[in-house]
Amino acid sequence: MYTPARPNRRALLRAALATGSAAALSACGAAGTAALTSGNVTLALWTHDPGYEAFFQKGIPEADRLTDFRYHLKVTRAGAADVVTKLLAQAVAGRGTPDLVGFEIGSFPRMLRGDIAERLLYDLTDDIAAVPGLKEDLLPARTAPFSQGGRVYALDSDTPMVVYFYRDDLFDRYRLPKDTVTWEEFAELGARVHRDHGASMCVVSTIGSDVGQVVQSFQMLLYQRGGAFFDADQNLVLDSPEAEEVLRFLCDGLRTGFVIDVSDYYGAAMQTALKQGKVIGLPMAIWYKNYGLVPNVPEQKGRWRVKALPRFAAGGAVTAAAGGTGFGVIKDKANTRAAKDFLFNTWLTHEGQVRRFTETGYLPTRRSVYDDPRLSAARDDFCGGQRLFPLYRELLPQVPPFHQSPDQSILYDVLAGNLLRAYHGDLSPRQALKQTAADFRDQAGR
Repeated sequence: MYTPARPNRRALLRAALATGSAAALSACGAAGTAALTSGNVTLALWTHDPGYEAFFQKGIPEADRLTDFRYHLKVTRAGAADVVTKLLAQAVAGRGTPDLVGFEIGSFPRMLRGDIAERLLYDLTDDIAAVPGLKEDLLPARTAPFSQGGRVYALDSDTPMVVYFYRDDLFDRYRLPKDTVTWEEFAELGARVHRDHGASMCVVSTIGSDVGQVVQSFQMLLYQRGGAFFDADQNLVLDSPEAEEVLRFLCDGLRTGFVIDVSDYYGAAMQTALKQGKVIGLPMAIWYKNYGLVPNVPEQKGRWRVKALPRFAAGGAVTAAAGGTGFGVIKDKANTRAAKDFLFNTWLTHEGQVRRFTETGYLPTRRSVYDDPRLSAARDDFCGGQRLFPLYRELLPQVPPFHQSPDQSILYDVLAGNLLRAYHGDLSPRQALKQTAADFRDQAGR
């Protein structure tokens, strides 16, 4: 009798990585694995950020106290995209997967293709519901990016509100009001400041090598205005009046000098613009202070301040969200329960969320923690002793959800190119958005 050749591991791997085939991942299950229920355990933790490694290492004593386990961590660090690629490869191979893994928000959509998340990741939904009050306390806006079909597969690291960073001393020197109500007023003032002083009050990334940054410049204001890329059912909703308004606003700002284009938010060009006072303000997520301003211009400590974004005259909110990392647990492993207990008793406890902000600058993902008096009283030396947390608590109800799609990388690629064409004047905002929607549907097959 003829027996067809069994596909080799390399073929299966190509299928999983290229198409996200859940069938190729079926080899990763560990049915029959005896679950560890107590005692010493070494968890394999994968992350792209040493800050997360330090947080979890420091949380071991508390997790030991609150659970039946005694924890040790074996940490592997890799680039954000590489974490997912390696995870899928090891899952197809049927060995070498981590117990706990951090998914940068832009890389997680690869887990949403087909039923990969369901097959590979432990479903945290029922465990969240089992903790009294936790489900109601967790911010839906920050569980949405790591959910599929109403099930939660990872827990976010942050509520990365978008705020407006500005040079307090230069705003005073240039007689700029700090309570400007609308972006439209801001843009008028910005045109004057650029004409008189060569300074800009908004930034966009326009070098296509980092697609994520090019898209993020637009995405932050789009979501503030009330637009979105995808809805909760993963349908593309980008081509909207809100999106056209925001893109036109940025294009006009580039022409007047209110907006400046930089190669990226973190490199030499941005550092020079900050040091020379060519950038005196910008909208960005709260984590940008620690990752963009402090490393680039430490000598400007005390000169920066934070405020809510100006509103768009036609509507929207005073904040958005940008970034985040969700930590998930690999299912059907001996250490699955231990990893879940570790995550819940470091990441989600009140003290853990307070510590996460004080140690990493990432905002809590539980509403109740925003009332902690320690956070409200904290003063930020880089921002001139400003008490930032009352502002964050005020903005919290307006943080919008961010729904993701397995085809998100396709959208980012085509959107980034069309944004650049609009910024350069080669396409109108309307044409750029229509072309993006058409390109996306053509390449995604929708």
